[in-house]
Order: sequence, then C-alpha cells, then structure tokens
Amino acid sequence: MKVLVIKGSPHLNETSSTLVNQFIKGTKEKGHQVEEIYLIKTSLHPCLGCDRCALTNSCIQNDDGNEILNKILNCDCLVLTTPVYYFGVSAQLKTLIDRFYSKNSEINHRHLKVIYMAAAYDSSDKVMEAISAHFDILTSYLNMEEVGRILAKGAASPANLKKEYLLEAYELGKNL
Repeated sequence: MKVLVIKGSPHLNETSSTLVNQFIKGTKEKGHQVEEIYLIKTSLHPCLGCDRCALTNSCIQNDDGNEILNKILNCDCLVLTTPVYYFGVSAQLKTLIDRFYSKNSEINHRHLKVIYMAAAYDSSDKVMEAISAHFDILTSYLNMEEVGRILAKGAASPANLKKEYLLEAYELGKNL
C-alpha cells in the first residue's frame, strides 16, 4: 500500500510529528511504502478562488501544490496531521485542503483511505469538536473512507504526549 503522510505542523519535530512518526514506524514494519511531506518545507500558496482549475483541471499557482495533489491522487491512503490551532487545522494544512478544490472530482473518484491525526495543547473535550467536524465533512464531501483518527489532547509538547496516543498511532500503522 502506498501511504502519503502530510505533516501540517509549522514545526518539524513537535507534537503532531512525534505522534505520526509512531504511525509511520508501524506502517513501515508492516511493509507499506510511506512518503512524508512536510508542508513547512514546501512552497504552497493559498487558493485564489479564480476557478481556472474548473477550465484547465489544474491550479494556476506555480508552486508545489500541484505536485502534492498528484501524489495524493496516486496514493492508497492519505494521512493528514496537524497541531490544533484555535480549534482548527494549521494554516499550512488548511492551505493544502483549500487547494483540493482543483482536484475535487478526481479525489472523489479515488475513494481514498484517509487517517487524521491532531494534537492539541488543551485537554478539554471541547478542543477537538470543530476539527473533528471538519474532518467529518472533508471525508464525506470527498468520498473518502476514514480508517483512523487520533485526537491527542493535553499534548503541549512531545514530552506531554500521552503514551496511549503514541501506542494507538503505532498500532494504527501496524494494522493498516
């Protein structure tokens, strides 16, 4: 299975990356092919809302977005990871999600497997409500099959990430 991991944190080795790295470890042990994309290392511009993609089937932005979208279309399982910022996904991940618009129908017809992972500083139950709703809508709208979701609360830093979340991520990768 080809697994594409999108790391949406603006930090390379912080909490959401620590969480997904356990998933990657399990996935590789299972023998799956894994590719990681750190959005912070890419050149990715926001959607302009120009609708050119509706005419050309490609975004007019001259950045890494089109290459990332093609990788999404060629994977079997998409993993989206993010820290929780103000009850939503990071700006980096939101920028990529907005760019899905240029490939909506192609993504929809792929019926991709998708996994969501988010890590929040806050430990209250409310902290994950909005992001969880966003993931639900995204999954439904793009006709994806959700095969896993880990919402790690109370994770201010990698050191605060509960071992149960790390084990859950590893097991999710091993059982993919």
